[in-house]
Formats: sequence, structure tokens, C-alpha cells
Amino acid sequence: MLKPKVKGFYEKRTNSIQYVASCPETKKAAIIDPVLDFDPKSGATSTFSADEILDYIDSEGLSVEWILDTHPHADHFSSAHYLKEKTNARTAIGDQVVQVQSLWKDFYNWPDFPADGSQWNHIFKDGETFKVGQMDARVMFSPGHTLASITYVIGDAAFVHDTLFMPDGGTARADFPGGSAKTLWNSIQQILVLPDETRIFTGHDYQPGGRDPAWESTVGEQKRENIHLKDGMSEADFIELRESRDKTLPMPNQILFALQVNTNGGRLPKPESNGTRYMKIPLDVLEGAAWETDE
Repeated sequence: MLKPKVKGFYEKRTNSIQYVASCPETKKAAIIDPVLDFDPKSGATSTFSADEILDYIDSEGLSVEWILDTHPHADHFSSAHYLKEKTNARTAIGDQVVQVQSLWKDFYNWPDFPADGSQWNHIFKDGETFKVGQMDARVMFSPGHTLASITYVIGDAAFVHDTLFMPDGGTARADFPGGSAKTLWNSIQQILVLPDETRIFTGHDYQPGGRDPAWESTVGEQKRENIHLKDGMSEADFIELRESRDKTLPMPNQILFALQVNTNGGRLPKPESNGTRYMKIPLDVLEGAAWETDE
């Protein structure tokens, strides 16, 4: 089995990790979950993070075949569209993205928005296989965090994004619209039947205990050490733990901005007649969300 060379890029504003997975034989590569920088306080956007990825691709002599999103992110903008313009690579996401598009289309009152996945070049079905260079890759449907979440398995590497965190961080929240702790449990169990030596690359790291950012573990390490899964954790106990914790978590500060961009394949709103782009913020649609406090 060819094993990808994996380079992670930590984006500290949203604690996100972006990846480049490249074939050692062909120098073909996939970019996974890239970030478009956004400051919700000023409304400023930038391509700092995406350009760092492009610099790495240039320095390594790589050719990008795929720009892959694991799901429409709630905590950062995707730079998939920007990177497609720079690399001419194909963009892709899981086919259940249409469920998320339909949900948020109603929240934003966008009657003409095409909730059909057409914003990407390809939408993957569960179990579908593809290639990155000469490396075998496949898609696992991994819902729970969102309705559309998927895992990309490329060689011996699994890009799980918002399912598993590092073992000392546990697992991802499941309280976004369409999320489910029970469904997340089932998705995690499917990931954990991969070979123990499978490398796990997670999409966020919140640096528990103030340690340095980290994003690579293995299936074996997750089974032995993950604080939400070890010591014989049952499904019922996991669901209780996950749902109790989720009730205390405020929504990500970019969620109402990000879903406008990410359900549209990483495209910013079109400029209006004065040349400025505007975003639409629905009020009171995320009922029951915890309020952020200073305590």
C-alpha cells in the first residue's frame, strides 16, 4: 500500500487543521478542508492560510488533483473555490451535502438556491473509491456531527475531521442542526474498525491543558486512550456524555456566516451594486443554543 505524505497546517484563529496528502510516487496531491480566513469582528477576509498551502505545493513540486471538504464547516470558511481557481483541481464533498444545503436554504430564506450539490465538481457516495496519484482512496459516510460528514481514507491515512479529536480531546459536538450523538457514536465505531495502525488526522485541536497543537494519532491509540471512548464506554454512556456536554457549548462564532459560504462550495456572496459583499444573518433560528458567558 502506498502511504501518503501528509502535511498539516494549523489555523489558530479557529483551531482548524488543513491538510495536503501527496502521493510519493507521482507527486499528485489532495488538499483537505482548507480555510479561507475571516475576522467576524471587522468582516475582513483573506487568503493567508490558503496561500500557505499553495506555497507548500510549489516548494514540493506537487500537482493538485483534488480539493476535498469533509462537510460544510460551521466554524470557518472553506477556501475550496479560491484554491480551485489557483490550481484547476476538482472540488468534492459527500453527496449528503444536499441535506445540509436544504436545511440552511430554509434558514436563510433562499428560495432560488440550488440545493443539489452542483457547487462542487463531484459529490461522493458512501463507499465510493478514487485515486490520488497512484494511491487508493475511498469515502466513508460519517454523519453525526452534521448530516453530511464523511471520512476520506487515503492509503493508510483517515481524515476524520469532526468525529474524533486527539485522544485527550475526545470527540466532536453533535448538536448542530441535523446532528445526533447516537449517529456520531455509530460513525466512530466504523472508523475504529480500520486497522489499528491507520493514521488518524483530525480537523480541530483545542490544545487541552495548554499543550502544543497536535493532530495525528492512530486507530489503536484512539481505542486505548480517547477520553470519550476508553474504559468500556457504552453507547448509552457516550450519548449521555456527549449530549450533556453539548448543552453547555455556545455556537461557533462564525456559524451563521460560514454556512452561507460553505453550502455554496466556498464562494463568498456576490458583490452588490456598490461593489461590496454582504452576508445575511438569520435571528433566533438556532433555538436552545447556550449563550457564551464570561464565567
